[in-house]
Amino acid sequence: MKKQKSPCIDICDFSHAKGWCLGCGRTREECQKWKTMKPYAVNILQKELRKRMSQMNTEADH
Repeated sequence: MKKQKSPCIDICDFSHAKGWCLGCGRTREECQKWKTMKPYAVNILQKELRKRMSQMNTEADH
């Protein structure tokens, strides 16, 4: 089975109040676990990351 490409965009800045990376939305722990995550867990996390990134963008607009 093909591994999911990492959402990392080489902007590793975990300064968000919730500890999310400003580049990809993951926590440090999620970044560390990415390569060993099962495909269903990756899919769930990717959906969550879209929500997080949207939330961070909304916060930045205010």
